[in-house]
Amino acid sequence: MLENFIQYIALIIIILFLVMLAQKLKIAYPIVLVLGGLALCAIPGMPVISVNPELIFIIFLPPLLYEAAWYTSWKDLWRWRRVVTSFAFLIVIVTSFVVALVSSSLMPGFTMALGFLLGGIVSPPDAVSATSVLKYVKVPKRLSAIVEGESLLNDASSLIVFRFAFIAVDTGRFVFQEAALSFAVVIVMGIVTGVAIGMVYYAIHRWLPTTPNMDIVLTFTAPYVMYIAAEWFHFSGVLAVVSGGLYLSARSHLILSTASRLRGSNVWSTIGFVLNGLVFMLIGLELPVIMSGLGDVGIGTAIWYGVLITVVLIITRLLSTFGASLFTVFISRFITTADSRPGWKGPLLIGWAGMRGVVSLAAALSIPLTLGNGQPFPQRNLILFITFTVILLTLVVQGLTLPLLIKWVKMDDPDYDKSPEEQEQELRLQLSNLSLRYLDEHHAEALSSSKPLQTLKNRFENDQLEPAEDSGHELENYREVYLQLLTHQRESLHHINKQQSVNEEMVRKYLNLLDLEEEKLRLRFETE
Repeated sequence: MLENFIQYIALIIIILFLVMLAQKLKIAYPIVLVLGGLALCAIPGMPVISVNPELIFIIFLPPLLYEAAWYTSWKDLWRWRRVVTSFAFLIVIVTSFVVALVSSSLMPGFTMALGFLLGGIVSPPDAVSATSVLKYVKVPKRLSAIVEGESLLNDASSLIVFRFAFIAVDTGRFVFQEAALSFAVVIVMGIVTGVAIGMVYYAIHRWLPTTPNMDIVLTFTAPYVMYIAAEWFHFSGVLAVVSGGLYLSARSHLILSTASRLRGSNVWSTIGFVLNGLVFMLIGLELPVIMSGLGDVGIGTAIWYGVLITVVLIITRLLSTFGASLFTVFISRFITTADSRPGWKGPLLIGWAGMRGVVSLAAALSIPLTLGNGQPFPQRNLILFITFTVILLTLVVQGLTLPLLIKWVKMDDPDYDKSPEEQEQELRLQLSNLSLRYLDEHHAEALSSSKPLQTLKNRFENDQLEPAEDSGHELENYREVYLQLLTHQRESLHHINKQQSVNEEMVRKYLNLLDLEEEKLRLRFETE
């Protein structure tokens, strides 16, 4: 027990140094962590670390999905809902079918059922990998929104495909009508379960006397309750966490206090960083375990199969993105679409941003050693090795070349005709004018007799919205008016964010600034 604890502490320290290296080199840290895990495997005497798939599905996956859903823009997700859902569901199924066809045709011992099993494992791109790569380059907001939205949902569809393929391999029986109906039930009821549990947590946060510490603890229990409850009834735990996270995130300003939002954001970002770091490091550390299980399959043959499936995945995704673009042009004649002329640049970049990650590895590791009849599970070790190869090649090859591809394509942002600086200045001016109007309409009498409030008004007239040191005024009236104004500003920002032309990241930045200002104000008057 003590040795395992020391190992994981050492891993976390190594992860910190590798992330520092990634930041120095301006490379997405998942790439460096996977390569770092491979390098550690080469050290003589390095203990073999075996990953329990249940550890990833139960401990790692729910909070990582919940954090991603919490910070996903519902506005962008809804705007690109057709593209996101087609990629997250339809293209996952198409990719699984192509992988099944190629593997059963070219790989001895592979049936269509085993091929679908492999396809379900390797079909979903990883959200963290793509996001961390896109962070270092300037890319249109729509691309990151589509990639992040797709990555939130495709884990669910791929795991459902995996589940049905596993049943087919184990029982030798597959009825399409039953599978299609079950597929729909698993998806719909997973979403219903997540939203229902989210409503319970909404009521707890909204109407019970919670403290910031209680709120943070509740947010950590929520994804586990959603995931376990959905899986208990054989629904999609992934969709339950995502839907519940989106539901609560959209209402966070109603159910969480300023202190809860500020502290929770810091705690979640730290925990998310550690969990992501561990899972990508563990991917690299799994190589010895995977290679030792290859058995009669030669390493050269296994590598060839891994490269083959990787190429098939990349080509299939690129063809799918360009196909989706052509279909959008066609269907735009009959219905209203978010963009009737997607062009070729966006589909190319989205197609190349298909790095695989931890969900694929966890799914592969969850394959049991034997079938229900006691026979060894066919091709299990080869499936594991192919999955590892796909993750490694897509992370390293696509992850390292995606920034170069983005710079070569030079895609302009079609959604915003102004620079980020101009957009921010416009938002600041709009918020300042709304604040001045609110003060004049609701507190004109107090303004005429209160120097602190006049100072506050001058701040908005001079376009100073960030938290700034006031003159230390202790007037209770000033405090009450200022708190009311901050509430009005927060409501105004949520209203402004409904406009499609407004960048939600900037709105969130200013919401965070308002939280900081309110917390600073409360602390100042508590200590005086």
